[in-house]
Amino acid sequence: MHHALDIDQLRTFLAIAELGSFTKAGEAVHKTQSAVSMQMRRLEERVGQPIFIKDGRQSRLTENGLRLVEFARRMIMLNDETLSAFNGQKEVGHVKLGVPDDYADRLLPQVLAAFNRLNPSIEVQVECLSSARLTDAIREGTLDVAITTSQDTMDLRGEIIRREPLYWVTSNQHCAHTQDVVRLALGPVTCGWRRISMDALDRSGRPYRVSYTSSSAAALVGAVQAGLAVTVFPESAIRDGMRILDEKDGFPTLPYCDIALLRSDTARETMHDTLCNHLVAAIGNVGSGTTQLAAE
Repeated sequence: MHHALDIDQLRTFLAIAELGSFTKAGEAVHKTQSAVSMQMRRLEERVGQPIFIKDGRQSRLTENGLRLVEFARRMIMLNDETLSAFNGQKEVGHVKLGVPDDYADRLLPQVLAAFNRLNPSIEVQVECLSSARLTDAIREGTLDVAITTSQDTMDLRGEIIRREPLYWVTSNQHCAHTQDVVRLALGPVTCGWRRISMDALDRSGRPYRVSYTSSSAAALVGAVQAGLAVTVFPESAIRDGMRILDEKDGFPTLPYCDIALLRSDTARETMHDTLCNHLVAAIGNVGSGTTQLAAE
């Protein structure tokens, strides 16, 4: 008795395996919670083995479920390759995605690797720019989709997909934060966090000077890790070897940082929807009441 496997079910299954929950998978493949559950029941029937096991309120993959992941990846890949071979490459889409570099190295490798496995026929080209430049690029249509971390992008009606606290950070090996005049490492004058952090120190009467200015997150990280300065980072950009400073250390609480998803007026195809849905599922936390990164 032969049963054919359904590629659509496999894609949903792979989304669950990649993103870690039925809910996030539903967001990524644009299906309701009940549609996702229904598809997974059918897939289990087809495979003839349990692929999920209840673990508290969550489901996780069984041994057979884990075995199925690799087959699902290969079948989706072959399915998409077959279609593009016969449709004269129409199936291969190119999407230009812009991200600020403070997110590029932490957040995106896993998120885009998962996207690529789920959507092998969509090529994502990534450009790292400052939020201000990303906003311009979206307006001009040179980028299709962008993630921005700045307050001044809101005139483009960006959809806020993630909200996380901003923190003062220093190296846990050094004591740059104990100096009478705190040395800061901050982004360029156009950076929204720069203004926010300077205003907060002004209000609390803490003397400071901006010793390092760079639009590269890596350069700011370097200055902090070397114990030369204190900087301001959103929660998901904080790395090992960094210590968060708070009121006890004489640093005022900072506001939240909003991460927005922007989309150019010309980016209206299914492949753009697919990427946007995936980004919201993988990094969004607004409305879900969780700040845990799916990527971690």
